[in-house]
Amino acid sequence: MITSRKVKNYLNELFPDASCELLYNKDYELLIATVLSAQCTDKRVNMVTKELFQKYDIFSLAQADLNDIERIIRPVGTYTRKALYIKSIAKDLVLNYNGTVPNNRAYLESLPGVGRKTCNVVLANIYNVPAIAVDTHVLRVSKRLGLADLEDSVLAVEKKLMAFFPKKDWSRLHHQLVLFGRYKCKSIAPICQDCHFQNYCQYYNKKKSTK
Repeated sequence: MITSRKVKNYLNELFPDASCELLYNKDYELLIATVLSAQCTDKRVNMVTKELFQKYDIFSLAQADLNDIERIIRPVGTYTRKALYIKSIAKDLVLNYNGTVPNNRAYLESLPGVGRKTCNVVLANIYNVPAIAVDTHVLRVSKRLGLADLEDSVLAVEKKLMAFFPKKDWSRLHHQLVLFGRYKCKSIAPICQDCHFQNYCQYYNKKKSTK
């Protein structure tokens, strides 16, 4: 039977210094980068935010020409919608919080393009709020290891992970699970041969049984 300790020990071995791979220097930069990361790799987001945040701060971004924002963020995909999101977010933060990102979940989730996952990422990294953000990697790993059921929604998976792991470990484990899914337990061609989770992994055991 898989236990939280077994999961934590192996992830600590693989990713002892796990952290967010989105690059940012200011709180609003992380918020915007996370919005841009939807259906996009962190590597590509970091490429566009480098130019975006060199040219604009939160105040100038709120007044920026939408076509220029679109031009800069075009490589991340769905750039037309995301440009509207980030300009609206910038305007809202400037108007209501003088350009800073508040420790206020209800407010953040009211912003366009900001869902629960994005909010969890921001609050955990900026304010050290215990949280588990369930992205596509965390979702996949959780279901393969039987920590959640295959039909579970993102919110259901988040709740199960919160119940399974101690609260003090949530934010660290989020980063570790993301990296585990991104670099080892990949969607296509996962690296299973030396994985310590083989005995618990539904994907691995199903694959083995069909050989």
